[in-house]
Amino acid sequence: MRQPVIAGNWKMYKTIRESVDFIEQLKPLIKLADCDIVVSPPFTSLSAASKAALDTRIKIGAQDLYWENIGAFTGEISPQMVVEAGCQYVILGHSERRVIFGETSQSVNKKASAAVVAGLIPIICLGEQIKERKSGKTYDVIGMQFRQSLAGLTPETVSHIILAYEPVWAIGTGMTATPQIAQEVHAYLRELTTEMFNPSASDNVRLLYGGSVKPENINSLMVEKDIDGVLVGGASLKVESFSKIINFKIP
Repeated sequence: MRQPVIAGNWKMYKTIRESVDFIEQLKPLIKLADCDIVVSPPFTSLSAASKAALDTRIKIGAQDLYWENIGAFTGEISPQMVVEAGCQYVILGHSERRVIFGETSQSVNKKASAAVVAGLIPIICLGEQIKERKSGKTYDVIGMQFRQSLAGLTPETVSHIILAYEPVWAIGTGMTATPQIAQEVHAYLRELTTEMFNPSASDNVRLLYGGSVKPENINSLMVEKDIDGVLVGGASLKVESFSKIINFKIP
């Protein structure tokens, strides 16, 4: 059985104080949750958030990193810096990094390899834009991102990473891929994992859905066979909504 994962991506929201307050308020609301819980604050809040989350079910993730350990890379954060700040996870290749900042799957691949070496669990994001879905290219785009982002990783490594399918057209728009659409893409990702690695890696890799996830749709998403959790954006910024998602119940 793959352990479900509920991950929150706070993007460029919350100060250090707000991050700590959020975690303190969340703690008593998730005692009965049956899932891994990950929160990804801004870089400035990582250390304080990790201290606030000590001895709890909450694990901390970074929103990005650079693939070099040290060097003249102004503005970048190394894997070791992320680990030292208390992180166990890192989000890589989020659609906003790809679309706004021009990140490629090749750079995601370098970051993923560096993250694994540093002992981090990468959450590698994949997803198509609305024009690509409308033109029937969803699987072409997802397949290319998958192969390029995971190139060179071993089956054992892939067994322990997390993939997040996040259709770009459903992020922050209020539009949500139906559970059936999400399941179809997740099943395709599991097939690709078998093809590129092996059945064991496919059975073990955890697949998350991301895109306007909220308390109202979490149960219907989690009932699907190949959806192992969610990557939550806006709804992870409020304790009430995020705790409800964490405490999902499969009907």
